[in-house]
Amino acid sequence: MAIMITDECINCGACEPECPNTAIYEGGVEWTWGGGTSLEEVDFGDGTVVSGKAPQAPVSNEFYYIVSDKCTECVGFHEEPQCAAVCPVDCCVPDPEHVEEEDTLLAKKSWLHAEE
Repeated sequence: MAIMITDECINCGACEPECPNTAIYEGGVEWTWGGGTSLEEVDFGDGTVVSGKAPQAPVSNEFYYIVSDKCTECVGFHEEPQCAAVCPVDCCVPDPEHVEEEDTLLAKKSWLHAEE
């Protein structure tokens, strides 16, 4: 499953530089698919194609957030999610709404970083 940041976040920013997929953003900041990945464009399979550089709406305006579609729980990079490892208030927790098996997380990592 992806990791999420709870509303107990103190906005310290310790998690952001630890993410190997650049899936963590400061509250209110737009995110991109391509930031920290090899994605130049994303094809959603329904005819919608988005540039990897196209700004996306922030998930939260109040505190740091994780884009679940870019989160791989650090699988393939580290033994544990690095955001959770460095969070001083333990607010980086598994997101029950985005449960994924390890094989799915590895496939997502390969897709994000163009590892064919």
